[in-house]
Amino acid sequence: MRCLVLGGSRFVGRHIVEALLARGDQVTVFHRGQSVLPPWAGRVERRLGDRRVDLQALAHGTWDVVVDTCGYIPSEVRASARCLKGRVGHYLYISSVSAYADATQPNDETAALGQLEDEHTEVVDGRTYGPLKALCEQALLREWGPEHCTLIRPGLVVGPHDPTQRFTWWPARVSRAQPLEPIPVPGTPDDPVQFIDARDLATFAVHLMARAQAGVFNAVTPAGDITFGALLEACAEAAGVRPTWVWASPEQLAHAEVRPWVDMPVWLPPEGEYAAFMRVSGARAAAAGLRIRPMVQTVADTLAWWQGLPPDQQAFTLAGLRPEREAQLLAGLLKPTAAA
Repeated sequence: MRCLVLGGSRFVGRHIVEALLARGDQVTVFHRGQSVLPPWAGRVERRLGDRRVDLQALAHGTWDVVVDTCGYIPSEVRASARCLKGRVGHYLYISSVSAYADATQPNDETAALGQLEDEHTEVVDGRTYGPLKALCEQALLREWGPEHCTLIRPGLVVGPHDPTQRFTWWPARVSRAQPLEPIPVPGTPDDPVQFIDARDLATFAVHLMARAQAGVFNAVTPAGDITFGALLEACAEAAGVRPTWVWASPEQLAHAEVRPWVDMPVWLPPEGEYAAFMRVSGARAAAAGLRIRPMVQTVADTLAWWQGLPPDQQAFTLAGLRPEREAQLLAGLLKPTAAA
């Protein structure tokens, strides 16, 4: 295949390019040139540009398929679609399960999508991210038609080269623990966890591209397969250390002003507006060829990647509790309860 990758130098795009090159495909990468180039940089055609400003670098050339890994604003996706229409055979867009309107119940690909009061906003934040992804999908479908488009809605994307730090925080934190050291952890061992290894997402995307298979697919691990307790045990196995888990209820975390997803990465309370965010149906993607590697492999590879980073890049600035806050939370959890 002759493949064009929009945003191919970081995380998901990086893994997609690697999967394409492993097949022997011809790859063109359109990116801003602001990231450290991966080892494969010399094996692809690079076109520099910022889709937010102009697409002049894409004004010529033909490809069998384009994969869009960095479309967050509908106007930008629309511009890319119009620029490439007639010169590319198929368009694959990486969306998100956050595009769904309601996360209180498990979603499949037929569920309603989120909406914004102001559909012209270009501010991407926690409130607008999902609905904007939905609007990007709609903009693409209007330009190209559903028969020429593939929409992949991944859950939390994890694994080596993850810039968000969320998933990485847990194996890294456990690896720094001493034997039997108490570590505060959220919720209960049975709380559901769902994600997708970026390498599995990349392999699935290439699988669909090679077949020009149109449709919408949730890319996630099977709902109910992974619990938070199992994730922690995998972290302990990968790190070769056995801490003591100190479980904190949602109420205890709220009282301590410890935020789900950010201070306690990956975890969301099993009740409330995100009660089913970790229970999305991935059945359609599995039937279409999505293959999921064992969770222990994802954890071990993520830890190995993090440990191989330069020391100044190992600091967690975006996710997880700082040591002093963790100590405060732990002290509160272990404080003896006054006798009645």
